[in-house]
Amino acid sequence: MSELTGPSVDTAQRVNVGDELPPLRVQLTRADLVRYAGASLDFNPIHWNERFAREVGLPNVIAHGMLTMALGGRLVTDWAGPGSVLEYGVRFTRPVVVPDDEQGALVELTGKVTAVGEDGTARVTITARFDGQTVLGKAVATVRLP
Repeated sequence: MSELTGPSVDTAQRVNVGDELPPLRVQLTRADLVRYAGASLDFNPIHWNERFAREVGLPNVIAHGMLTMALGGRLVTDWAGPGSVLEYGVRFTRPVVVPDDEQGALVELTGKVTAVGEDGTARVTITARFDGQTVLGKAVATVRLP
């Protein structure tokens, strides 16, 4: 995964509802999918075999949903720090189709603070887009602020 731009925010500053996290843009290639398959032990052929993916009705090889979800988690931890996520959930709405070329698929992630608790927590809504469409729905993380 090659990062094009990435967050770098000091969250020790006051956090307010409406604050936006610095965006994260990640290129996913087929090589990234192979590495993720090895780490996760998810060797489903829809993530590496174009023929099989098409036979089951997909447009091409797709990224692991949990990999896409992890990118959303990375957006939040890059902003709030490692170990800050208390809760995180998403719904998978569309696949990230990864072509067999050098560019792969660009996943663009943004986040916005939607609530700040008096207990030092914040709720962040995450948007993940591929090819102009959202790929994660109801993506929300609760984080402990430093």
